[in-house]
Amino acid sequence: MKAPSLIPVERIEQTIFVIRGEKVILDADLAALYDVETRALLQAVKRNRERFPADFMFQLTRKESDCLRSQIVISKGRGGRRYLPYAFTEHGAIMAASLLNSKTAVEASVQVVRAFVRLRQILASNAGLSRKLSQLERKYDAQFKVVFDAIRRLMTPPSSPRTQIGFANTSKK
Repeated sequence: MKAPSLIPVERIEQTIFVIRGEKVILDADLAALYDVETRALLQAVKRNRERFPADFMFQLTRKESDCLRSQIVISKGRGGRRYLPYAFTEHGAIMAASLLNSKTAVEASVQVVRAFVRLRQILASNAGLSRKLSQLERKYDAQFKVVFDAIRRLMTPPSSPRTQIGFANTSKK
């Protein structure tokens, strides 16, 4: 029987982003999961920098941070961050939990691993679905080509940037 977890895996999945082709959790989200302040997490990481190679953790660029801010609607006003956020991969999140060495961090790290594994399974099943679709496409004639093309379009994420909603200020002074 599985013990009830502090944090649902679904909540953790919402904090995982793909940046530079890596699935990562931002420092503030990881600190919240581990029930510590962000500065305490980063302080522990900086004291043990050798445990965090580039494939465990990296700092976002200004452009990545701005893009992420616009995606998740984080305010840019006073009282916000004074530095660029750090992104932790699955391995970096586990390493950070081992540094913090608290019961909450250990329990939360298990849930973080489960969230990363679940996302990996979802991506693998999507790849499997794509393979099955290709097999069906070869099996059936051109009359279903329109259906297969529509399904493929639905499976691929939009590649173009979203257009801005709202009114542009076109008046000149």
